Amino acid sequence: MNYLCLNGPNLNRLGKREPAVYGHTTLRDLESQLKVLAAEFNASIDCKQSNVEGQLIDWIYEAEDTGVDGIIFNPGAYTHTSIALRDAIAGVSVPVIEVHISNVHKREEFRHHSYLAPVCVGQITGLGTFGYSAALRMFLEG
Repeated sequence: MNYLCLNGPNLNRLGKREPAVYGHTTLRDLESQLKVLAAEFNASIDCKQSNVEGQLIDWIYEAEDTGVDGIIFNPGAYTHTSIALRDAIAGVSVPVIEVHISNVHKREEFRHHSYLAPVCVGQITGLGTFGYSAALRMFLEG
């Protein structure tokens, strides 16, 4: 079993950017935790981050072409703006779980709408970085 974790814009700043909202865990720490969890199930996970929408789209298509079993995706602000990412997810057979560290529904109104949620198998929001582990467990145990 092989999984992919994608992180969108600004998530490379985890642990530094607005820690009151996003916590103190760094992206490197988060990725390490996911790799340990995957290994417990004899699975692997590749983690990638980009601030560039087109790169994220390319990785989604590459995931299907290379036989990835599932994608954990925190698209950051692209959640609320990117029809292109929505179309990429809709265009592949790889299941995607959308993850958000903060509870986007308790934040600014523009964050309440996700273009991606309707084409994802699920959405996890507001559980901090644990949401990533919950998504991976869903794939591993589901």
